[in-house]
Amino acid sequence: MIFHELPIHGAYLIEPEARTDERGFFARTYCREQFRERGLTTDLVQCNESGSEAAATLRGMHYQLPPYAETKLVRCIRGKLYDVVLDLRKDSPTFGRSYGAELSSTNRRMMYVPKGCAHGFVTLQHRTEAFYLTDEVYAPEAERGVRWDDPAFRIEWPIPPRVMSLKDRRHPNFQTSRAVVVS
Repeated sequence: MIFHELPIHGAYLIEPEARTDERGFFARTYCREQFRERGLTTDLVQCNESGSEAAATLRGMHYQLPPYAETKLVRCIRGKLYDVVLDLRKDSPTFGRSYGAELSSTNRRMMYVPKGCAHGFVTLQHRTEAFYLTDEVYAPEAERGVRWDDPAFRIEWPIPPRVMSLKDRRHPNFQTSRAVVVS
């Protein structure tokens, strides 16, 4: 695996190194030792999958409050999406910054989202599926979100979202939410 450090403290874009032959390919998508060598979370306890029928479907920007804050390892297993990590850690040197990258079933890239960061994506193709691992179980009482279009963060989405849940539409702007994540 190739680990690319992102401009968000502790976040990575990870590329599996595929070995190909007449059968197709083989690629490692997780290795505890390689994660441990970089000081990344290795105790992944829950797998989640989401499917979106329409292109321009937005899911985000989600996070969980401590002690249920999650590290996520996100991969697109069908279609294509634009994945965003947003640093909400008050004491982080990259607080308030975001980074986005295209993840697809073709490029097989993964986004490593550290605890204290919000995460979201917009689908770029119909019938897109995302698969992600977390190091905490989902805790509804700790779930929070900020608006995908919060002017404080100026996230540059490649396409305007057309489909999103009512819950995601109702996320507050970060300045008014009073739900600061503490690092």
